[in-house]
Amino acid sequence: MNTIENFKTQITNGYACKGESIILGGAMLNGEALDIHITIPLKTLNRHGLIAGATGTGKTKTIQVLSEQLSQKGIPVLMMDIKGDFSGVAKAGEEKSFITERHTKINIPFSPKAFAVELLSLSEQDGVRLRATVSEFGPVLFSRILDLNDTQAGVISVIFKYCDDKKMPLLDLKDIKKVMNYITEEGKDEISEEYGKISTSTTGTILRKIIELEQQGATTFFGEKSFEIDDLMRIDENGQGYINIVRLTNIQDKPKLFSTFMLNLLAEIYNVMPEKGDVDQPELVIFIDEAHLIFNEASKTLLDQIETIIKLIRSKGVGVYFITQNPMDIPKGVLAQLGLKIQHALRAFTANDREAINQTADNYPTSEFYKTEELLTSLGIGEALVTALNEKGIPTPLAATMMRAPESRMDILSESEISEINSKSKLVEKYSEEIDRESAYEILIKKIEDASAEIAEKEEEKKASKEPSTASVVGKSVLKVVTSASFIRGAFSVLMKVLKR
Repeated sequence: MNTIENFKTQITNGYACKGESIILGGAMLNGEALDIHITIPLKTLNRHGLIAGATGTGKTKTIQVLSEQLSQKGIPVLMMDIKGDFSGVAKAGEEKSFITERHTKINIPFSPKAFAVELLSLSEQDGVRLRATVSEFGPVLFSRILDLNDTQAGVISVIFKYCDDKKMPLLDLKDIKKVMNYITEEGKDEISEEYGKISTSTTGTILRKIIELEQQGATTFFGEKSFEIDDLMRIDENGQGYINIVRLTNIQDKPKLFSTFMLNLLAEIYNVMPEKGDVDQPELVIFIDEAHLIFNEASKTLLDQIETIIKLIRSKGVGVYFITQNPMDIPKGVLAQLGLKIQHALRAFTANDREAINQTADNYPTSEFYKTEELLTSLGIGEALVTALNEKGIPTPLAATMMRAPESRMDILSESEISEINSKSKLVEKYSEEIDRESAYEILIKKIEDASAEIAEKEEEKKASKEPSTASVVGKSVLKVVTSASFIRGAFSVLMKVLKR
């Protein structure tokens, strides 16, 4: 058997699927596409994945292809769109000559389609507003977001316990800031008696970290109405899974807000969704673009939390896919959890780049057909190295792949098209109202005002009880005059004159 026949046999057997699957593209050898499809079983897509490669090598189009394929299988998608170049999936694409040529080579039909899309926002951008309350984070996650030490985290736990005991909801950041001020000032004795003393220096440090979070735009995120996870799981009338796009173009310089949102979302999905075990297809697939924004700014405790959630969340039928330029951006503990790897070309401009390429090559299965280190720098646009898990959970052979083209538009939506989608969205209306019901802030303000009024009233009563009556004042004044030395001398002088007469 010659090399090509041997290659075809290995790839065909390695990527064979009995159950439902999606097609990424066609396998390549020596730069030529062969009529062998690279198929990924739906049942392994909750095993997470990585899409990596240098700028301009085709990562976004790969995410678009994956999202389209999943949507057509009735699987909802959540996409973190940092660069703002993913929204075109809502409109049908256009068949051009280079697309026709590509699809002819890999023997996959091309049919332009539009997909069901929901546009979401963490900020003031138009779309479905995403919010969560401080209480929903809980003391442990909230402490990790702020990167607090054990002592500071203990204070946060006391605050949550105090508010829970006193039936004071912690909804937004002004709530928790007000509670922290209260426990070190007006409520210091109350807290000390029931929960122990709290250092003002500790609360001061925590407050500064909350202010830092506010400066990154977290004020718009914390509050009500909280986003419900079930709204990510919708299927449209044609049986397509909704592609939910979180527009994050204006928070690229706010990594703490991004990581706060992502960690809360993953934790909420894990807590809300029931256990699924091994399923025929995922319930939801999440794509996190520019994943380095999460990991570069994350503390060790936050990284540990992310790694733990990634390990556990697949049992809920959820797949998480990280998109980044360099695979080395992903911590080793997380990288080890990723079953599907799609590696676009890397560039070797420096010694560090070459070292990164060698390390990347080591993360892929060895192949008798490729020199992985060389291939990583010679892949063309829209080409990638692929390895996945087969239906038995065994890694597939490494395959250089000519990726299929997206069937939706490979460009962004116009402002009028964005407005059109939002105007038809039921979720925009559902989450447009910003609720500011009575919570810890208002309750404590009222408590302090009531206490101040009570103190003022008691002071008035005390003052009134000490003030003498008018008769008493006049009597005391007369007595004082009568008993004064001057009065006595004057009266004695008058008496002597009368006696002399």
